[in-house]
Amino acid sequence: MSDSGITMYGAMWCGDCRRSKSLLDALGIDYNYVDLEEKPEAADEAQAISGRKNIPVIVFPDGTHQVEPSDPYLHSKLVSLGAVSA
Repeated sequence: MSDSGITMYGAMWCGDCRRSKSLLDALGIDYNYVDLEEKPEAADEAQAISGRKNIPVIVFPDGTHQVEPSDPYLHSKLVSLGAVSA
């Protein structure tokens, strides 16, 4: 899906980030990845969105977000957005 409006805040040292990124990539979802190692000031932005310091923070075009989602939970959200088929 092109221009999905999804943004993911994460870092490569984070296992949950790598897992969520792998799922998005495997499903062919186009998303904006904000690398918190390259752009550490974006951590404040991610925390402002989620109210937590945990990552990944994945923001969706409907204004919702998920923090450290499991693969089934993230997949379910993508289905509800029409980004992928069930």
